[in-house]
Amino acid sequence: MAAPRKNLSVEKGERRLFDEIVYFFYITNDRESSPEEIVFEANERCDQENVIAQLKSGIGALRMPSGDLYSNWAYMIVASLAWSLKAWFALLIPDRKESRRAIRMEFKSFARWFIDIPCQIVRSGRVLVYRILGYNRKLETFLLTYERIHAFRFT
Repeated sequence: MAAPRKNLSVEKGERRLFDEIVYFFYITNDRESSPEEIVFEANERCDQENVIAQLKSGIGALRMPSGDLYSNWAYMIVASLAWSLKAWFALLIPDRKESRRAIRMEFKSFARWFIDIPCQIVRSGRVLVYRILGYNRKLETFLLTYERIHAFRFT
């Protein structure tokens, strides 16, 4: 169990009214991690408000673009699948630091770095060739992750 204490001072305008001491309790069965690591990991996992905000504004999953119930339902499902594919791709990034950064990345930023890659598609001799026309810092990460995904065997 980890129980960090926070000293909060309640203010109104420029005047400090009183001090308040608040305790936060984190209960776990992890006996190996330090209390700081337990608190950090719990705060990292409990970030659901940002996920909901991203579903609302980032990919517009809760936007109703049509007047038909089934069309709106289909739109929401497709947007949620896009969010899930973003999370799966981020989890497959070989570099753990980049993977964590991509998981926490907003969908618009993720699309800019990993999806909106300018390329030319050429069909030549029964082979499709993708010529990448632009470069950004995340292109190497994208290509390493693509190789990792391509190496999976799907049966």
